[in-house]
Formats: sequence, C-alpha cells, structure tokens
Amino acid sequence: MLETQQDIKKFFKHDLKLRHLRIIAMLAQLGQVSHVAKAMNVTQPAISKQIGEIERSLNSPIIQRQGNRVVFTPIGERLAAHATEIIQLIERAEFDVDAVHRGLGGHVVVGVVASLAPTLLPEAIKRLKVIAPSAVVSITEGHFNQLLPLLENGNLDILIARAWEPFFREGISKTSILKEPILVVAGSQHPLAVRATIEWKDVVAWPWISPAEGSLARQAVDTCLAKAGLAFPSSYIESTSLLLNFELMRIAPFISLMPEWLARHHAGKGDLSILPLQFDEILSEAYCYWRSNSSNATSKLFQECLEQASHQSRFTSH
Repeated sequence: MLETQQDIKKFFKHDLKLRHLRIIAMLAQLGQVSHVAKAMNVTQPAISKQIGEIERSLNSPIIQRQGNRVVFTPIGERLAAHATEIIQLIERAEFDVDAVHRGLGGHVVVGVVASLAPTLLPEAIKRLKVIAPSAVVSITEGHFNQLLPLLENGNLDILIARAWEPFFREGISKTSILKEPILVVAGSQHPLAVRATIEWKDVVAWPWISPAEGSLARQAVDTCLAKAGLAFPSSYIESTSLLLNFELMRIAPFISLMPEWLARHHAGKGDLSILPLQFDEILSEAYCYWRSNSSNATSKLFQECLEQASHQSRFTSH
C-alpha cells in the first residue's frame, strides 16, 4: 500500500505530462485508441505507449479493452474526469490569453429570443468584458421571424434563437450552442401543481401565456398539441416578458413554457411549479446565427464567449 501511494505521488509530481492528460481526455470522448491516434495525427502504438507509461507510473491499469473499444477502470474513470476538466481549463486559458493579446474592442449587436437572454447572455457578456473591456454589446429581444431580417440586412451581427425545424438561408451560418429541454410550468399555487400525472388535455383547459402567433415557438407548440389531437387554448395572452410572465403565473392560473435551467432555478425558489408533461425534443436546441461574410472581429469573439458560456455545468449536466 505504501509503495502504491509513493507511486501515485511520484506520478503526479514528476511523471505526469500534458500529453498524458490530452490522450486520456480524448480517449474518454472518442472511446477508441485508433480514433485518438487519428485525431492527434500519430500512430496507434504511440498512443498505446503513452497509456502504458501512465499505467506503469501508477502501478495500476487505467483501461480495459472490449473489442475495438476501451473502457476505463475505476482509477481510469477518475483520472479521465480530472483530465477532461484540466484540458477544458487549458483551452479556456488559451482563448482568454489570445483574446487579450488581440486587444479587441469594437461593437457587436446581438438579437436574442427572450427565453435565452437570462441564461447564456450574462456569462457570455461577462467573459467578453474581461478580455475586451472596451467592447460594446447591444441587445435586441424578439422572436426568430422578427430578428432574422435584421440579421440579413446587417442590423444584427448575431442572432441567438431556438430552432424547431431545419433552417437554411443563403449567406447565413450557424452553430449549435445549447441543448436544453423546454418544460411546462405554472404558478406554485396552480391547481395542477399538486397533480402527480397530467395530460395535455388538462393544461389546455387553463389560460396560457403564449409565444407570439407566427413565431417558430408558437408553431412548435401548435404542432405538439396537434399530435395529441388538441388545439391551442382559446384563452391566452402573448408575452415575451419574463418578469410579466412570472407575475401573471403568481397571481392567476396561467400555463407557460420555460427552458429547463430557468424553470428549475425559479422552481427551487418557490416561484413556480414544473408540471409533469413531456414536450418531446421540440425547441430543445439553441443556435447562434451570423452572416457568413461578416468581418466583425468583435462578433467572432462574442461567438466564442457564447460557446464558453454554454459549457458551464448548469447547462451540460442534464
């Protein structure tokens, strides 16, 4: 036991190299030595040699082979978890140092749907202001169909919105930045809040806070209800104001939709209740859109900040 402890101390103090961490983190992601070798542009024996060095230093195996794939031993699992975290921190450090070195300022105009504004934007803006203090960010809220023309005509640099169906527009690029389910919510005093099981026919009997008619979100809700043989409730209001929506649910029996992180955050404070209904995968993925020919360096930097913000554990641990 004492010898093993000494081996472990020696490994972490003297033998552990950055290349070891990169290999372990990539192996956790890709699952095959051949894939890791291809990604790192080296041979399979070179990867196997590095793994062997780790195992000899620790005096313990870290992987087991199952056909073409490898699985981690208990020690390997812990090492892989820490290696992944360390590599992410190193990548973030590289990003921060590079951004500061570029010394970017400038102006970026961002269009965003209301449900994403309080989740991704604060962290992304904070990161931008740390690495580019003189940069200016202007925010415009709306729904996708309102904001897309502004992006196309150059009045927006970036559009952040949830997608429902595949979207392609000439001259517009996109990248996925967040996957997060949409939940059905109501005020904490709503009669449905105490129900263990609920069907869609139960919620359409109550007034709703609706996405704007003609918006992608409203189209998605209509489609989801149609699958259940139901129409959108005749009693509803249209609102994208989160503050207003919270107050309406507090004082009246409204039903609404909300992204998972925001819903659980406010449910934990007792502001609302999450109803036991599945909304499928509709609207669960958020994208960042920009003009393909854009030369705005601050816009590009803000996109990178958005991606960094989306990697936070609160958005990735579902």
